[in-house]
Amino acid sequence: MPAPRKESLQRIQLGEQAIDYHLRRSTRRSVGLSVDRHGLRVSAPLRTPLRDIEVLLHKHAPWVLEKLSTRQSGQPPFSPCHGTTLPVFGSPLTLAHYPARRARWRFAGTTLELHLPQEEHAPAVLKAALTDAGRKFFRQRLDHYAPQLGLAPPPLRISSARTRWGSCSSRGNISLSWRLAMLSPALIDYIVCHELAHLKEMNHSPRFWSIVEQLCPDWRQLRQALRQQEPLIPDF
Repeated sequence: MPAPRKESLQRIQLGEQAIDYHLRRSTRRSVGLSVDRHGLRVSAPLRTPLRDIEVLLHKHAPWVLEKLSTRQSGQPPFSPCHGTTLPVFGSPLTLAHYPARRARWRFAGTTLELHLPQEEHAPAVLKAALTDAGRKFFRQRLDHYAPQLGLAPPPLRISSARTRWGSCSSRGNISLSWRLAMLSPALIDYIVCHELAHLKEMNHSPRFWSIVEQLCPDWRQLRQALRQQEPLIPDF
């Protein structure tokens, strides 16, 4: 029997709505759901039957429909203009633009300075600033929590994922999105603990959640807070 196509467009009826979704298959071990500006995306292991994926989608239909509704109603597109306020590690920072020969940035109290050769460079320089700050903070949190599980701090990769905050590879590498820098430290810690727990348990079994709870006792409240916060994170 041939393996399913690695990428395909599927449709499923959830309640009264017919939902199109993008299905991507890979060597991952579990099915993952995400919703971005383009709609519902499903990532699944290569050999997972389509019927099993549909069962999971029906199980999580309320979450899927809520996310799609939120994305459709959406918030205005974010533009990193001079004077714009942006959440960084749980605190609002005001962007300040300055003309400069070369692009650079500086965190100065409640201000994030963007020194720009041209105004159109603002999104790229802001991304670089958050990536740099995020990398340092994420590294610190991984180094803090990993020994509590008897683990050496794992290698860290920074991604640009919009809806998948973090991931853990079978080789023990952890990827975290630079966009996490726009969340509070408590929510970042929850995601860090979640990914570290995958180094012990690659699924989402009860044992996995017990490991998360060992590191992060209030993970349930933080997971709910993260779901509420996701639609509010600026997208650029």
